[in-house]
Amino acid sequence: MKKQIYKLIDVKSLVTLMLTTVFAYLSVSDRLSAEQFQTVFTTVIAFYFGIQHQKNQKETDNDKKFQL
Repeated sequence: MKKQIYKLIDVKSLVTLMLTTVFAYLSVSDRLSAEQFQTVFTTVIAFYFGIQHQKNQKETDNDKKFQL
């Protein structure tokens, strides 16, 4: 449980959550168009999950090496 909390507080997670909050606020307050919000949000989320997938893939590859 503690490990999951620490992962949530990770810097990348905080940056992603802050950007999501800021861009959602700007979109709701009509300071940002829906297209701009969607572009930025998609880029940030894709980058975040891409990094997470790459990290998990590397760990999986390392586990397979040790099993041989």
